Amino acid sequence: MKVIIQIPCFNEEKTLPETIRDLPRTLPGVDVVEYLVVDDGSSDRTAEVARELGVHHVLRLGSNRGLARAFANGVEKALELGADILVNTDADNQYCAADIPKLLHPILDNRADLVVGSRPIMDHPEFGRVKKALQLAGSWTLRQISKTTVRDAASGFRAFSREACLRLFIYSSFSYCMETLIQAGNMGLRVASVDIGVNATTRPSRLFKSIPEYIRKQAGTMLAMFVLYRPGRFFSSIGGLLVALAFVIGLRFLYLVYVTPVPGRTHLPSLILLAVLALGGLMCFLLAVLGELVKFQRRIAEENLYLLRRTRLTAVKM
Repeated sequence: MKVIIQIPCFNEEKTLPETIRDLPRTLPGVDVVEYLVVDDGSSDRTAEVARELGVHHVLRLGSNRGLARAFANGVEKALELGADILVNTDADNQYCAADIPKLLHPILDNRADLVVGSRPIMDHPEFGRVKKALQLAGSWTLRQISKTTVRDAASGFRAFSREACLRLFIYSSFSYCMETLIQAGNMGLRVASVDIGVNATTRPSRLFKSIPEYIRKQAGTMLAMFVLYRPGRFFSSIGGLLVALAFVIGLRFLYLVYVTPVPGRTHLPSLILLAVLALGGLMCFLLAVLGELVKFQRRIAEENLYLLRRTRLTAVKM
């Protein structure tokens, strides 16, 4: 049993030593523990520091591609290195490394394919009221889209089984956290969460500079993933709303024309609005059907990619 602990990094030469120092060298039920630092185009000495700290594997991407792409490249590298379980943590050491065994237990017991470490959102000492509310609202929304029960959707402290790593494909460039949950839930992978501790903040977040930017990026990511993975529900919901509005306007038109008629008034604007809403609703229903067909084709493509990935890695291992 081989566990690889992955750390995506971008200019982390100052925080990396503390993060590496806290990582476990051995884990219960695990034969081999190795570290993988993914250097996402750092302009400082992140890669050199990682090697000086004894990190087993350093993957340099050469340019800054974003957290999601760094994570995805790290997954590919971990699979090539023969990882049975991949643990992902942040380079700023915000997650308590002593809780890594908690992440592993559900996978080692064959109860989960993906395990998310849930932070104490309401008791987090460095989360203000606004951020707590946003975290709770975002996690609730994500649960509805992903059909999972994860309490902290934004947590990057996670463990993935080899099967989960083989099946997950990242399309986003902003953050993998939302997408992997939505993809795993809609694929039928077993997703679990465990309570974890957090350490004091060592630096501000680099994913966003302000609360409005955080809301915009996270909302945009969730919306894009909703359209990508559940297009039928997305477009049919909009279509249903438009048709319902058209029906209400139609009833109003009939009332104005036949119950309270006014000589000389045709209420033509109401008819035009009714037609526009009804046509818009019909178009949305058609998009829902087309979206489901595209989703079906994407699943076939992802299954083929999964088989190709597994075959390639088996050949490399042999």
